[in-house]
Amino acid sequence: MDLRPEAVRKLLVHLKRLPGIGSRSAQRLAEHLLTCPEEEVEALAASLAHLRSSVRLCSQCFLLTAEDPCPVCQDPDRDRSVLLVVEDPTTAWSVEASGAYHGLYHALLGHLSPLHGIGPDELTIDALVKRVASGGFQEVILGTNPTVEGETTALYIARLLEPYNVVVSRPASGIPMGGDLGAVDQVTLGQALTLRRKL
Repeated sequence: MDLRPEAVRKLLVHLKRLPGIGSRSAQRLAEHLLTCPEEEVEALAASLAHLRSSVRLCSQCFLLTAEDPCPVCQDPDRDRSVLLVVEDPTTAWSVEASGAYHGLYHALLGHLSPLHGIGPDELTIDALVKRVASGGFQEVILGTNPTVEGETTALYIARLLEPYNVVVSRPASGIPMGGDLGAVDQVTLGQALTLRRKL
């Protein structure tokens, strides 16, 4: 017999859908939410509701933002000759924390994966090519993750950018194959961007 109230069972179902949360972690989180002060639970619920209503994608670079265009696209002090292409918008958070990059961004919102039905039309590749075609960029850094899909995506984009007068590069060594760019420590990420290589 399952003695957990229906509300707890529903919460556990949703918690287990979160990345990295298994049955035990979900149960610990549920127990915490049931025993912590009620105002803490209310504050969490309000934060989650506010998150979905206030955060959106920048219409220019597709980073997560509360304003459109995002603070990076609005910043006149950014180096507008360099564009860093990343798979996920949150990767920019790690790059910014490294302090080694001062250009603009473009988030693809994923990578090419034909087996999962993700082709160029499911990503922001067309918008990227239009940005580069509009001129002004001297270098495009393809910061896709060092996985088979990330490398395939980078090579595909590099071919699309061949007609334009831009240097196309990849972050240098220090990022392990099969890794996630957003999970790399700040020092390694900063060095990889500084020592990037031309494709």
